[in-house]
Amino acid sequence: MNIEKINTSIQPQKDQLLQHSLYEKVKTVEDLHTFLENHVFAVWDFMSLLKALQEKLTCTTTPWLPTGNPETRYLINEIVLAEETDLTLDGKRLSHFEMYVDAMEDCGANTAPILAFLENVNLTKNIFVSIKKSDLHPNVKEFLNFTFRIIDEGKPNKISAAFTFGREDLIPSMFTEILRNFQTNFPETNLDKLVYYFERHIELDADEHGPMAMKMITELCGTNETKWKEMQEVSIEALEKRIALWNAIEEQIVEKLELV
Repeated sequence: MNIEKINTSIQPQKDQLLQHSLYEKVKTVEDLHTFLENHVFAVWDFMSLLKALQEKLTCTTTPWLPTGNPETRYLINEIVLAEETDLTLDGKRLSHFEMYVDAMEDCGANTAPILAFLENVNLTKNIFVSIKKSDLHPNVKEFLNFTFRIIDEGKPNKISAAFTFGREDLIPSMFTEILRNFQTNFPETNLDKLVYYFERHIELDADEHGPMAMKMITELCGTNETKWKEMQEVSIEALEKRIALWNAIEEQIVEKLELV
């Protein structure tokens, strides 16, 4: 098996995401807020996938020792650098998660739920307890549970599958579609920071992080068919969890509309 075969196997799920009816439902500022207030959890847990890869593929403890393949170390550290300390619209350094929260606040979305969730994670020191006790939509909970189950399992090839095929490889096309709808539906709303965030992701993931992640996968799996098979299974499941997340956001938008 190889990357081309995995891409072929996950194409149906990618098509579902890129053609999802959610995009057409985001028509008002309130709809946008609903989207952001749910999607921010995916922005956040992505960082945990990234840091899990860094822990597995580089040395993050002392005493330091040369760990793994130098090319793979470079790839993951390069991605971490941009995701954790990128330049904002006004030239400051923030993680992409912090940039997203800042953009949410700027356009009036409610950041209290995600911030309260993170505070609870810090208090419990157990992500699964925090997810279970939260008031999040069941699909959002399952999205998070899947991410942290993969991380807990500790297999670099599986983590990289969720990271690359479930996130990085998908983001440029998916976010382009979202951005196109935002620009059409909210021409008079100040979305400068949000637009910058999406455009920055498109730029980094299409030109740099996507290709880097593909190289990382090749390094991790090599000629091991078992690892390739595991990667294929995780990639499909990761995309199915994303579809379920999109379904949940669409459901909430429709429910709010019916209450009006």
